[in-house]
Amino acid sequence: MCGIIGIVGKSSVQERLLESLKRLEYRGYDSAGVAGIVEGRLARRRAAGKIRALEDVLSANPLNATVGIGHTRWATHGAPTEANAHPHKAGRVTLVHNGIIENYAELRETLKAEGRTFESQTDTEVIAHLLDREIASGKAPLHALKATLDQMSGAYALAILVEGEDGLIMGARRGSPLVVGFGEGEMFLGSDALAVGPFTSRIAYLEEGDFVAIDHGSARIFDETGAPVEREVKTVPASAALVEKGNYRHFMEKEIHDQPEGCQRTLAAYLDTLEARAAMPGGVDFAALERIQIVACGTAYIAGLMGKYLIEQLADLPVDVEIASEFRYRAPALNAKSLVIAVSQSGETADTLAALRYCKAKGMKSAAVVNAVQSTIAREVDVVWPIHCGPEIGVASTKAFTAQVSVMTALAVAAARARGRIDADEEQRLVRVMLEAPRLIAESIKLEESVRSIAVEVAKARDVLYLGRGPMYPLALEGALKLKEISYIHAEGYAAGELKHGPIALVDEATPIVILAPYDSYFEKSASNMSEVMARGGQVVFITDPEGQRHAPAGAQVVVTAPRCDPLIAPLVMAAPIQLLAYHVAVLKGADVDQPRNLAKSVTVE
Repeated sequence: MCGIIGIVGKSSVQERLLESLKRLEYRGYDSAGVAGIVEGRLARRRAAGKIRALEDVLSANPLNATVGIGHTRWATHGAPTEANAHPHKAGRVTLVHNGIIENYAELRETLKAEGRTFESQTDTEVIAHLLDREIASGKAPLHALKATLDQMSGAYALAILVEGEDGLIMGARRGSPLVVGFGEGEMFLGSDALAVGPFTSRIAYLEEGDFVAIDHGSARIFDETGAPVEREVKTVPASAALVEKGNYRHFMEKEIHDQPEGCQRTLAAYLDTLEARAAMPGGVDFAALERIQIVACGTAYIAGLMGKYLIEQLADLPVDVEIASEFRYRAPALNAKSLVIAVSQSGETADTLAALRYCKAKGMKSAAVVNAVQSTIAREVDVVWPIHCGPEIGVASTKAFTAQVSVMTALAVAAARARGRIDADEEQRLVRVMLEAPRLIAESIKLEESVRSIAVEVAKARDVLYLGRGPMYPLALEGALKLKEISYIHAEGYAAGELKHGPIALVDEATPIVILAPYDSYFEKSASNMSEVMARGGQVVFITDPEGQRHAPAGAQVVVTAPRCDPLIAPLVMAAPIQLLAYHVAVLKGADVDQPRNLAKSVTVE
């Protein structure tokens, strides 16, 4: 969610702090701030709103510091105001924080009873007061930090300045990621590789419970017990850290157009193109499994639901898919002969991580479908299945979704072969079908102009319904989610067979109905649903393929004809039109496409 950067530099850090914060905008935020040590004193600059507001503040009152921290905040406690913006200050301590301190209310009351006053509504300010109290008691900064962390429960990533410690930044993490960057006579802290990517490619990922002190030349890292530890320093390619929009107006637009290449990279990792075989690395014995449990949130959950359809149909292997935030609290009955698969673009989603840990504690083998291979989830599972789509900056997921579905498709074919549900010839056929997906996705993206014309009408709507059957049902859910996320139009996805069980009451002349129906075994029933909608005056947007267009009931207001393809890859091929529809509706409505209000890219707290 929020973004963190810290720099122990050799020259002024103001512009570099801003550069890093701009690269962290994709995480979602509603205020921003920086702080540094200026002539031995802590100084900070903050502003509500976008980073350009902070730039205005710094233009009027520069931060002439060589050691500094910065933050983009996504509000959890308190409104998005300057007073609630980070960094927060108490006595000698100034800090920034990602996460949520669960016991902050009790700690706040204790501190207030001791005579401390608070300027904000945030949980973060409590941390600053706790640390300042420990330092005031005579503890050295690192010992004071350890004592402070021991009093807190919840999730945090911290970057901390202490007045009087001019060349020092301290950090800590639990439940929220934090990385250390190693430069030449300079050191960095960041919430991810993107934060420090402009300045260094040498990065160490802090482990759960770690805290750290960085100065001009080194990083001293300690585990949660306070014992000194070493963390591996890795080289992260610049391409993984530095991302530009190129000629596109928005990152989301670029990432939709990136999908053919992204899908190709993903499938290349799981398909032997020479032998036409599907192979999932990691040694999972699909034949021995009794069940698969998928846990995920948001778009990743929908990708998991798509996986359920594919795996059960091809491999005859039962699959449960659950929203992680519900799964983790309902004490589910689990089987140690099951495989848990955590699906998360960032690999840091708090609820998904908690659900994964619950399953592991029950003795289940674990796997992760992630984009960030150095993330917490990736480090904690037995097997990692990367999606290989590259950094995704737009908050609304596009290329990560199709990459996740690509992995699920390969997994379904590999599991089917391992369980003897398909023979070698059928495996080869299905692999060849999958290899067609990148080309067909590219053809599907060429529908953009026709989709743009549809968006003009959809943008006028207050409500939109998406309908689909079979694997098109999860895609209907995804289409509705995308439209909600970035255009702020209310949209719902339904299994088309549920139409007469309630949703049909919403159909009228003002409500567009998007029906996803390639010419497959479900087509006849989907066409029937289409007729029911049109009989009640509904505006039908029919997304199908050439054969489906020929057999469509007369009267559809708009038909979007995606390329003909095998049903196995239809979800991949038909994803682009629904993404483009949401994108162009949002653009027409003047919405902030890449950073929708109230949303964050990586949800690292509950």
